[in-house]
Amino acid sequence: MLARPPWRFLLAILTGALPVALVCSGCKKTPPVQKQGPLPVNVIAAVEKEVTEWDEFTGRTEAVESVDIHARVSGYLQSVNFKAGALVNAGDLLFVIDPRPYQADLDRTTADLERGEAQLKLAEIDFKRAQELRQKGVLSPEEFDQKAAALKQAQAVGRSAKAAKDSAALNIDFTQIKSPIAGRVSNERVTVGNLVQAGSATDSVLTTVVSTDPIYVYADADENSILRFMQAHAAGTRKSMSEEQVPAYIQLANETDFPHEGALDFADNRIDPTTGTLRIRGVFKTWDALLTPGFFVRMRVPAGPKVKAVLLEDKMISSQQGVKFVYVVKPDNTIERRNLQTGSLFEGMRIVREGIKAGESVVSTRLQMLQPGMPVMPVVETPKPAERAAKEGK
Repeated sequence: MLARPPWRFLLAILTGALPVALVCSGCKKTPPVQKQGPLPVNVIAAVEKEVTEWDEFTGRTEAVESVDIHARVSGYLQSVNFKAGALVNAGDLLFVIDPRPYQADLDRTTADLERGEAQLKLAEIDFKRAQELRQKGVLSPEEFDQKAAALKQAQAVGRSAKAAKDSAALNIDFTQIKSPIAGRVSNERVTVGNLVQAGSATDSVLTTVVSTDPIYVYADADENSILRFMQAHAAGTRKSMSEEQVPAYIQLANETDFPHEGALDFADNRIDPTTGTLRIRGVFKTWDALLTPGFFVRMRVPAGPKVKAVLLEDKMISSQQGVKFVYVVKPDNTIERRNLQTGSLFEGMRIVREGIKAGESVVSTRLQMLQPGMPVMPVVETPKPAERAAKEGK
C-alpha cells in the first residue's frame, strides 16, 4: 500500500505550477479587431407641400336659443300636452291652465264695454243736439260745456272698458302655454292639478326648451394663439371676423379629423385675466337630432393662410431637453444633427417651420445609435400613404 504524499509536497507542486500556467496563458495572441463598416439606416426624403396650420381649442356645445317656460297667469294646471324630451315646433301647446275664471272675467269686461259703447253713443247724440241748439242761440254756454264734457267722459269710459276686455282676452290666451321656439323640450316640472303661480322666479319654471339647429360651440383661445392672429392681421395675411367669415371645424369625443364645418361669429371684448384666454364662439349646423347643449368638443380654426412647408413623420423627430432635432445624411454619407422648429400635424405628418429643406434625406431608424459625423449606409424607405400624397401634391 502506497503512502499518501505529505500535504507540503502537494502544496509545493501546486504553487510551482501556477506561475507556469499564468505564463502560458499570457502567451495567447489577441485576435485583431475587425473594422466595422457604415451603419445601415433607413432614410426618407423631406417633402414640401402647401399646408394650413391650425389652432385647436377645447369647447362645449350650447344652444343658440334657450327658454325657461313660466306661467303668465296663475291657476290650476289642467293638462300637459307634450312628451318629455320630444322635439317641438314654435307655437306648439305645452300646458293648459284652467281657463274658466279668466273666461268669466272676459265675459264681464265684454259687458262693460258694451255698456260703455251705449253710453258713448248717447253722449254723442246729446252733444250733436247741443251743437245745433247752440248755433240757434237757445242753449247757454254752461249747458253746452256740460254736454261736451259728458261726451269726453263717455269716450274715456269706452276706452277703459275696451282695455279691460283686451286684458281679459290676453289672460285667456295665457292659459294656453305654448313653446316660443322650435327645439327640444325638457320634462314637466309641475304635474296636472297643481296650482302654478305667474312670475319669473326659479321655482316657477314649468319646463325648458332649447333650440337644436344650429348650435353654438364656445371655446377659450389661449393668448399665444390670439397674438399670432394679431400678428397675421397686422401683416395683412388675416382678416378679422367683421371683414370675412373665419371657418371653424369641430369633432366630438368619439370622432377624428374634425368632420363638422362651421364658422366663427363672435370673439369676446376682453381676455380673462384669471385664465389668459379669450372666449370665442362658432356656429354649426346640427348633423344629429340627438346633439344637445353640453357636449365636449375639440374645435380648430386656421392659424393663417396656406403656406409651403416641409413635412416629416413624427417617428423621425427626436427630442432632448425640449429641443426637437433630426439626423440628416450629407452627400458624403455622414450624418448631421439639425435642430427644428415644428408646428402642428397636417395629413398625419409634422410641419417643420425651420431646420430642414425639401429633398434632404432624413434618418428614420436606429436613431438611438447615431452620433453626428458617423458614417452610414442610407437605405431609401418607402414613404407611408400620407407622405406619398404630399409628394404628389394631392
